[in-house]
Amino acid sequence: MTAFNKPNITFNPAAEIVNDTKFSIVIPSWNNLEMLQFCIDAINKNSTYKHQIIVHVNEGTDGTKEWIETQNLDYTYSTENAGVCYAINAMASLAKTNYILFLNDDMYVCPNWDEVLWSEVQKQTTNLWYFSGTMIEPNYSGNKCALAPFNFGNSPQNFKEKELLIFTSKLKNNDWFGASWPPSLVHKTIFDKVNGYSEEFSPGMYSDPDFSMKLWNAGVRNFKGLGGSLVYHFQSKSTGRVQKNDGRKQFAQKWKIPSSYFYKNVILLGQKFDENIKLKTNKNIFYWGAKLRAWWIAK
Repeated sequence: MTAFNKPNITFNPAAEIVNDTKFSIVIPSWNNLEMLQFCIDAINKNSTYKHQIIVHVNEGTDGTKEWIETQNLDYTYSTENAGVCYAINAMASLAKTNYILFLNDDMYVCPNWDEVLWSEVQKQTTNLWYFSGTMIEPNYSGNKCALAPFNFGNSPQNFKEKELLIFTSKLKNNDWFGASWPPSLVHKTIFDKVNGYSEEFSPGMYSDPDFSMKLWNAGVRNFKGLGGSLVYHFQSKSTGRVQKNDGRKQFAQKWKIPSSYFYKNVILLGQKFDENIKLKTNKNIFYWGAKLRAWWIAK
């Protein structure tokens, strides 16, 4: 596998944020201007609170960079694709709030998405938590944490916004274990403590479970997905344009367990949240079997 070369990144902070801004929302974008505009418009329209928006512009040959500059938004920029890890770490360095929220540019945040997250943050007595919103997706992808298939369109042109909002207004969805995917929220002190996303996982395959594993080792035990914080995910992926890293193997080599075991058996990915269940690593026969499987994957 060819090594991913770190691109040169420039940093472009904008004006100071307004008082009582809650989250620093980091959005990597790769020549996806129409979707990015749609995403940011939804943030501005459907958020309860004010947020700092930071964009990483990969290439920007479609006019993204010029448009961002007209919006007075903080942004970082690379003439080549920086991948997820370098981009998120660069954007996080411009964060002016205590909370970093990772959002994909092909997501439409639903009304009150941030109020649910902020309400959960206010209940915490420490910074040792990691929260995710819940994705609604048009196609089933195997992600047990997403609500799918609920097809309200796959682009801004055929997006059925009114139907989606009616659907979400009636939806009663449970919280779940295993927060790991965007939209994901972490306290900046914890993000900094684990040195952000691991850049050796660039361009980004398996960087999500790796980041969660780093949080686990830093003492985080509250990995909670919030059923009431909803985003519609268009599933407009750009990963097909890059040479993927072998993240499954890298994870096994680094952590000596498979990522699937960590998700399923440690942070209980997708299970209904129960505050009486305490997450822990059970060193039983399944654990030692997983260690053996990781050795095989890592070869």
